[in-house]
Amino acid sequence: MDTSNYDVIVVGGGPAGLMAAASASAEGAAVCLVEKGAKLGRKLIISGGGRCNVTNAKELDELIKMMPGNGRFMHSAFAQFGNQDIISYFEGLGVALKEEDHGRMFPVTDKASTVAGALIDKVRQQGVTFRLASPVQRVLYEQGSVRGIQLKSGETLLAPCVIIAVGGCSVPQTGSTGDGYSWAEEAGHTITDLYPTEVPLVASDPFIRDRVLQGLSLREVVLTLYHPKGKKVSTQTGDVIFTHFGLSGPAALRMGHYVSVTQRSVGQVPLSLTVDIMPDKTQDEIFAESWSRMADQPKKAVKNVMKGFLPERMIPLLLKLADIPEEMTYDHLSKRHWQKFSAAIKRFPLTITGTLSLSEAFITGGGVSVKEIDPRTMQSKLMPGLFFAGEVMDVHAHTGGYNITIAFSSGYVAGYHSARMALEGKTEKSL
Repeated sequence: MDTSNYDVIVVGGGPAGLMAAASASAEGAAVCLVEKGAKLGRKLIISGGGRCNVTNAKELDELIKMMPGNGRFMHSAFAQFGNQDIISYFEGLGVALKEEDHGRMFPVTDKASTVAGALIDKVRQQGVTFRLASPVQRVLYEQGSVRGIQLKSGETLLAPCVIIAVGGCSVPQTGSTGDGYSWAEEAGHTITDLYPTEVPLVASDPFIRDRVLQGLSLREVVLTLYHPKGKKVSTQTGDVIFTHFGLSGPAALRMGHYVSVTQRSVGQVPLSLTVDIMPDKTQDEIFAESWSRMADQPKKAVKNVMKGFLPERMIPLLLKLADIPEEMTYDHLSKRHWQKFSAAIKRFPLTITGTLSLSEAFITGGGVSVKEIDPRTMQSKLMPGLFFAGEVMDVHAHTGGYNITIAFSSGYVAGYHSARMALEGKTEKSL
């Protein structure tokens, strides 16, 4: 059986693993990066729609507000390597960045390969050993501490520190298939319930089933989700797109977290969701403006007058909600029905039955319990020498550059502290 020795072994070649390898090797540690796929950075290359949303430039407090899954756990890591450090790091690698809406940072090239390539080159220049197409069988523990890893080939790689950065269960085509959970459990860790988050919504309404709105995009609308008992669960603002199964787009993906969490609490019951199609206008303003349009064209059918005021494919649905025939003209309209029409524009209803599956989600909710991880170092509190980085932990955020910020920050911190631990251990042995 072949055996190789390193200071730090990083398992997983995604954003967290690459940054961990870069950070550990920058401290002078002998690092081996092990990836079960044939390529590094697969999740990095598809992130941000293939453009790689490197981080988000918002203030740290605002960043953490966008991390509903244990975001506060990241405070200490962000103090060591936060979003501004990530920006400086990549600019130092020659990757020019630009800020877009909502603080999102992208490479000027608009290509994720620019970011992935720069990071992989950096890791290579710092002497990291790559082991590609090398799936890991298990992490080796001996006498209460880490000893190394065993590959499925039977080969053993030894190191006093191992960083698990293999992601969750979402986007499995990139290699994230939940491998890290069993390795963590063998070390005594708790794996909190896994669920889909940053995931499209599934709706049961007839117009969804009949694909009436499929492909229709709405910009900067407001979604509101309600608990079965009637109280508001969450409000999300942004773009959405109607699909053959429900609703997708940034605002819907963010709402996916709250649908998952609510249904885990109350069961798989349908939930009410409303879409405010015109959030920049009050209901009274919508009424006045649309009523005036009708008055100016009293002989035309309401469905035709409303073209240009509303998305055309939504007009029949909105009129139906207000019990107004499509061919009705101004002379036959009642203000009471027009108030219902205006209300439907502010609160267009959908019946949400759930979300797409965990494998179809962008992010995994749940994972290795953060109560058992030291937030200052990302080291296990249960197994010395075992570190975690990225989505394998029970930490997640909304889309918009927040999850990759968690990955880069936790990866950097895990890499730095694992290297310091391994090198200090070497020094002690030599003395």
